Amino acid sequence: MTEVQSANRIYYDEPATLEFTAEVTAIRELAKVDGQQVWQIALDRTAFYPTSGGQPYDTGVLVATARSGASLEVPITNVEEDEAGEVWHTTSKPLQEGTAVSGRIEAARRRDHMQQHSGQHLLSAILDRNFAARTVSFHLGDDVSTIDLEGPALTDAQLQFAAQEANRIIAAALPLGIRYATSEEAVAMKEQGLLRKLPPRSGNIRIIDIPGIDTNACGGTHVATTAEIGPLLLRGTEKVRGNLRLSFICGSRALTAINADFLTLQEAAARLTTAPSEITASIERIRTENRVLQKERANLLDEIASLEAAKLASAMHGSVIHSLPPDRDAAYAKLLASKLIRETTTAVAYIVATDRERSNVVLAAKPGMLDCGTTLRTALNTLGARGGGSAEMAQGAVPPEQAELLLNALRPLIP
Repeated sequence: MTEVQSANRIYYDEPATLEFTAEVTAIRELAKVDGQQVWQIALDRTAFYPTSGGQPYDTGVLVATARSGASLEVPITNVEEDEAGEVWHTTSKPLQEGTAVSGRIEAARRRDHMQQHSGQHLLSAILDRNFAARTVSFHLGDDVSTIDLEGPALTDAQLQFAAQEANRIIAAALPLGIRYATSEEAVAMKEQGLLRKLPPRSGNIRIIDIPGIDTNACGGTHVATTAEIGPLLLRGTEKVRGNLRLSFICGSRALTAINADFLTLQEAAARLTTAPSEITASIERIRTENRVLQKERANLLDEIASLEAAKLASAMHGSVIHSLPPDRDAAYAKLLASKLIRETTTAVAYIVATDRERSNVVLAAKPGMLDCGTTLRTALNTLGARGGGSAEMAQGAVPPEQAELLLNALRPLIP
């Protein structure tokens, strides 16, 4: 393969350009996937953006036209940059060196990436300028984009302010400018507070300007004005390795999310038979009612367990072995076993609650009668199952088909 010359990157100065012409300068086999060859193609000029700086690659097609007029459409499924700075376009269809091609970028994907990336510059600048929260990383995801922030903790009110300020600037339709500076000039700008971040590279530095708002070194694709970012929505926060990870969406993604959120609110309001504005109050009322019902249920189950314990103790003297009906769970099995030991003359209680997936077992005993933890654990180990507890009470679980085997293993050990 001949030595590859770095491609002229059209997206640097013309990010809105979605169609271009070029010539294939090199091709190399990348791998075989499911028996099919995958190739990488280099061009003398390209508008395809390679994955870099938190922004994913562009997709689209290259079209080669023969002298006969026949054309070959080559889908581009990935774009990446190698260590030498060459851009490689991944495809399953090879093209020979010297082939003239026309390229077409998938417009919706490019526009989405431009909206998210430009929105990130704006949001990061606002958070840095107003709250000293510095962006240390950016990721443009398929569903949401995220920035990781270091600095003081941010309150909900501060985050709401940042979102409101971002949308105010978006509505102002400020231009996003592209210019270049030498690495020395960029360092001086950073020292003077005129540049938010320096890239780890030398040579000419590409700079994106939002007048009066942000000046930042960046190689990504951006919209022409802030208005093209569209609405910006914050979607949540989480702590990641000591930093705050802030999720957000812009543009078409935000509009889609707004519509989806509205439909969800409508559905929730309909199910609650209330107005959307009253959903929060309705949920709080339901939670309060549920807490009352849960308390009443617990009291009723406690009474039922006492009655059932007395009935079982009168029918089985000394030890009680009992399987519960399907409507009783492991929690009730534990409650019943406790009632038997504490409220009746029962010395040892073995209670089983079975659902579709497993049989939950509880072994309880009066003090000094049996070491429940050791006894149950030993029996479970013979079946490859696990469990344990204290001398007075132990719990475990086995598949339903092994419940009888477990009981047979325990019978000789239960007084």
